[in-house]
Amino acid sequence: MSSLLSHNKDEPRITKSLSDSSPGSSAATTKSLRHERLARLSSSGTSEVSHSTPTNHAESYFLRRENRLSARKQAEEETAKNDYKKMYEKALATNQRLKSRLETSKQELAMIQDQLHRAQKGRQGGCGSNMLETEKKVKAELKTENQRLKDENGALIRVITKLSK
Repeated sequence: MSSLLSHNKDEPRITKSLSDSSPGSSAATTKSLRHERLARLSSSGTSEVSHSTPTNHAESYFLRRENRLSARKQAEEETAKNDYKKMYEKALATNQRLKSRLETSKQELAMIQDQLHRAQKGRQGGCGSNMLETEKKVKAELKTENQRLKDENGALIRVITKLSK
């Protein structure tokens, strides 16, 4: 806002005297003079401007608007900070929960691998040869039973076809 009303000190000021202006542009001259007076006052650091000029109303409007915008921006930044803090805390809690689940899974995996190694060692030992022979016998018995069931099934199919004729 102040950048709108103040001039840069490096810029030369153009002043118009009342004699240079035409009589029809007296309103423009008045506005120009007001603008120059405001520029001088704002560049000198004083804010003593009479409250009757229309420029003061505009200036106060822009100041109030700027204050509202900066307050709103501050509130949004504070909200964003709180949101980021909440999101960080939530992510931290999630990470802790996942780390504990990972640790539990690692322990379960270690137990299962240990059981697997023990089972494999048990098969390879003295019992392993007995188990292997037993499995072979069971396999042979299952094959003979399977063949017997196939034969029986074939006989039943033949009987059914004779009865249906």
